[in-house]
Amino acid sequence: MADDKNQNDPQAGSDSEPKTESVRDLADLGDIAGDAPTADAASVATSTAPLREQELDQQGRAYATGRRKDATARVWIKPGKGTITINGKEQEVYFARPTLRLVINQPFAITDREGQYDVIATVRGGGLSGQAGAVKHGIAQALSKYEPALRSTVKAAGFLTRDSRVVERKKYGRAKARRSFQFSKR
Repeated sequence: MADDKNQNDPQAGSDSEPKTESVRDLADLGDIAGDAPTADAASVATSTAPLREQELDQQGRAYATGRRKDATARVWIKPGKGTITINGKEQEVYFARPTLRLVINQPFAITDREGQYDVIATVRGGGLSGQAGAVKHGIAQALSKYEPALRSTVKAAGFLTRDSRVVERKKYGRAKARRSFQFSKR
């Protein structure tokens, strides 16, 4: 009868039963399950290798397309003295306003790469402000393709996001997109 009690009692120790371990915290649980990370896996996870590869053409340039409003810019960057050429003209000639030149140089300023890259851009459509924004978007994308490690810096500043606002189309029965014709009582 005493032997029957020992067989039914889970706390009674016998050699054939599996040994139970107590778990005090989550680290003990990982040790018991055998899922503890090894030192090699931890070092691989913390390495700062870029997730993307450098994308260059045959001439060693990075290409990107930038857009804002109705403007589209095709941008090539390569290491150089910092000259920016837009539609065959120097930056100071094409964008006469200093604010537009400031907009174009923002990606270089945020990444501390001023004067290190030559930029060749062709821009079509839109006005000067939209074209400056398109060139900025293209420079930021091309910079992240040339140096993938800079992508997080440029993305955090919001330069990789395309400004998708465009002019609303005109509707029939309206003077413009939303403006009605002038109402005449008589």
